[in-house]
Amino acid sequence: MKILFIGDIVGKPGRALIRDGVAKLVTAHALDLVVANVENAAGGNGITRDIGDAMRDHGVDVMTTGNHVWAKREALEYIELEPRLLRPANFPPGAPGAGHVVVQTRAGHSVAVINAMGRVFMAPLDNPFTVIRDEIAAVREQATIIFVDFHAEATSEKIAMGWHLDGQVTAVVGTHTHVQSADNRVLPGGTAYITDVGMTGPHDSVIGVDKRVVLNRFLTGLPGRFDTASGDPRLHGVIVTADPSTGHATGIERVSLTPSDLDAAGAGAGPHGTPR
Repeated sequence: MKILFIGDIVGKPGRALIRDGVAKLVTAHALDLVVANVENAAGGNGITRDIGDAMRDHGVDVMTTGNHVWAKREALEYIELEPRLLRPANFPPGAPGAGHVVVQTRAGHSVAVINAMGRVFMAPLDNPFTVIRDEIAAVREQATIIFVDFHAEATSEKIAMGWHLDGQVTAVVGTHTHVQSADNRVLPGGTAYITDVGMTGPHDSVIGVDKRVVLNRFLTGLPGRFDTASGDPRLHGVIVTADPSTGHATGIERVSLTPSDLDAAGAGAGPHGTPR
């Protein structure tokens, strides 16, 4: 089984990569499921119903989020209507939506996706290390493959979560910091891990934002509107290979693709635009 997880989709450039690339990648790599973090998809901050529905139409099967999930007010209603749009499970009771979902792959296998958020340098939500065990227990009888998006700032917290869940879930992938890390590996217990999947959006930027605005803030200390950049769009993600009979991962491969690479993938190229 192959699952593609796409890192934080940022604004219109990120959405264009999804529109033009996901179907090609599904075909080129015989993917069984596509999961994507969409919390920055609407203008670089939040998610709307129109954009979420478009993500689904373009081939994203499950949408995860993080600290910007409520940035657009309509998300409060949309998340109740769309069960495949998740919010971090460790929001306090009473928050709309859910932190996990169980879906069927194209081949009929059940896959659980869990979303949680870190607390270091982030909002003081419930403890993700304890909440996530309850989430795993809630889906264990329904799915052998369990995929976790841990949306967190601190590298140490993400790595700790990987070790915390090693052998209990198929994959723990980090999101939020928008810079793809090079530590993808399968941990000893059979859990695929990466500290940050990266960003799907404009890389001629400061983590998706117009670099001129960010530099001006650092130089002057003055506020400025964080507009989404547009240059050098790239799709960042990982492809996790897993055994559906055991739930263990057998591999995790980083993906970093330009629009040209995606065109090549549609013509039968590999994950980096090179022939397989």
